[in-house]
Amino acid sequence: MSPRKVRNVQGKTVMVVTCEHGGNKIPAVYRSLFSGAEEVLKSHRGWDPGALAVAKAMAARLGTNLFSSTTSRLLVELNRSLGHRSLFSNYTASLPAEQRKQIVEKYWQPYRDEVTAHMEEIVNAGHCVIHLSIHSFTPVWDGKLRRTRIGLLYDPRRLNERSFCNTWKAELRKQSPEHTIHSNQPYKGIADGFTTWLRRHLAAFESCEATYAGIEIEINQALIHPSTVSRIEAIAELLCQWPLRQLSRLS
Repeated sequence: MSPRKVRNVQGKTVMVVTCEHGGNKIPAVYRSLFSGAEEVLKSHRGWDPGALAVAKAMAARLGTNLFSSTTSRLLVELNRSLGHRSLFSNYTASLPAEQRKQIVEKYWQPYRDEVTAHMEEIVNAGHCVIHLSIHSFTPVWDGKLRRTRIGLLYDPRRLNERSFCNTWKAELRKQSPEHTIHSNQPYKGIADGFTTWLRRHLAAFESCEATYAGIEIEINQALIHPSTVSRIEAIAELLCQWPLRQLSRLS
């Protein structure tokens, strides 16, 4: 959960990489709740396969911090707000309120607080932050093959996010025409999530124009899991080319 300490990008724009669903670990004290659920934990219900490998490779290329969690989303969903109906899974939702509170305090709150504090530090220093939250999705959903290979999720009402992602999408299509690149697919960038919450929270810390841009990158698991190191590196290189050019221009 602690950030990977690498070179920070200096200047008016800082990129931060996060991965909320990097693993499917269940702490020993809660394993009895998941007895017989081994296959579910291995599936996309338990984690985002391949996402953490890509996030690590991207953070290294961008020279920035990586914040990640390897605790399964089936214990508690780090990408959902307190009170959201999907915060707890069917394995933990029926626990007594005090036990659910303990899970939040031990696994949800520390991760969210650590990332938020880092964002606040950047903004309070007078910089802008571009937050890249890395996820993966299943190639087939509800019996239908998903055409999207890479999705850029953002709030289209926010000019900074819309402009950045429109250009990024065009660059990705130019660099890799064999991949289908979509905006706000297979999910909407304005749905409840960590980036959505941070947009509201950091609005109170405005110290420069367009202080925060929160972008979720959704990668089709067919591209990255199971995969080789070279394949992961190639996807990370593809995704980082445009952001690196932006950092060079804005620094």
